[in-house]
Amino acid sequence: MGKLALEGMEFFAYHGCFKEEQIIGTRFVVDLEVEYDSAAAEAGDHLHDALNYQDVYKVIKREMGQKSHLLEHVARRVLDGLRSSFPGIRSMTIKISKMNPPLGSKVKQVSCTLSQ
Repeated sequence: MGKLALEGMEFFAYHGCFKEEQIIGTRFVVDLEVEYDSAAAEAGDHLHDALNYQDVYKVIKREMGQKSHLLEHVARRVLDGLRSSFPGIRSMTIKISKMNPPLGSKVKQVSCTLSQ
């Protein structure tokens, strides 16, 4: 069993409940950990046997590009998209952080973490 982690992926996106957030946008950071059967990749050293992290990134980028009101909704869409694109995934954990959220004072980030 192997784990693939994509950490610190930065996206500029338009997620949020406030109208201004969906117009102005803000920066998000995404961390993903995926558990999968890596035996064939370990033995054969062929990309087609591995979980290609470029393809994983493309799914995340696609979902981050679609507006949502809630971080939970974005995270669920990413997990569902990865599950349908890569049925060999055993489990996943995603953390999506909104940087500098509009809370009325300085807050570095708010985050949502989902596992499947």
